[in-house]
Amino acid sequence: MSADANSGARENYNFQKIVVAVGVFLMAVKFVAYAMTSSVAILTDALESIVNVVAGFIGLFALYLSARPPDREHPYGHGRIETISATIEGTLIFVAGALIIREAVLNFLSPRPLSDLDIGLLLIIFAAAANYVTGKAAIKTAKRNGSPALEASGKHLCTDTYSSIGIILGLSVVYVGMQFGLDIWWMDPLLAVIFGALILTTGARVIKKSLDCIMDRADEELLLKVVDCLNRNRGDKWIDIHNLRIIKYGSTLHMDCHVTVPFSLTVSEEHRERIKIMGAI
Repeated sequence: MSADANSGARENYNFQKIVVAVGVFLMAVKFVAYAMTSSVAILTDALESIVNVVAGFIGLFALYLSARPPDREHPYGHGRIETISATIEGTLIFVAGALIIREAVLNFLSPRPLSDLDIGLLLIIFAAAANYVTGKAAIKTAKRNGSPALEASGKHLCTDTYSSIGIILGLSVVYVGMQFGLDIWWMDPLLAVIFGALILTTGARVIKKSLDCIMDRADEELLLKVVDCLNRNRGDKWIDIHNLRIIKYGSTLHMDCHVTVPFSLTVSEEHRERIKIMGAI
């Protein structure tokens, strides 16, 4: 693992600590809001926060392993654990969506009275803002360092934010309606069903992307970036580069290719050209 890759892996690991700490705090905030309001829509947010925390700890462990340098038993490093972590997180997101829909259906059948929606809404607004800021920062860090585990965590937090915004808007309508004596309690479980379905979809997408990585599906976008980088840094003695193959293990990129150079080059000169190719990526 190069120094840059190792530094990136450490940055990913340290940022995941922040994700976990924020997740634990916001989970507590949301359960307080649910206890105050008895809103199944807010319970939706709180249940997803449990997934955030569990997935956050899994991602933290994965990034800890990923940051370890290659060894005799793992010559390509430990980065593949990030893909496994992202798969588990996607599964947890999917299960959370299913549980949320189940709870919403039960609430349709046995409605619970709502209370203290004003304070509950303020708590959810605070949690949504904190989630969004943390999630966007996590995605930015993950893209810079090529970390699927941290990116999955960031996307999960952003998805949580989007669902929170919808819940906030919907419960705001319920709250205003209650002030005018309107009986629109049914909007609460309806919101939970809608956002539960969105969470299911997000989980399925994360799982698909992770499985593609596990199956070593060709990353066309990454391949084009590598080709463009080689073309921009092409050496005068590189006659041809072919049979190019790339694979990512966490934040580490492995590349295999055949390079044609002039027959007159010595072994040491060929070695220097190989170093140039490695430096160009």
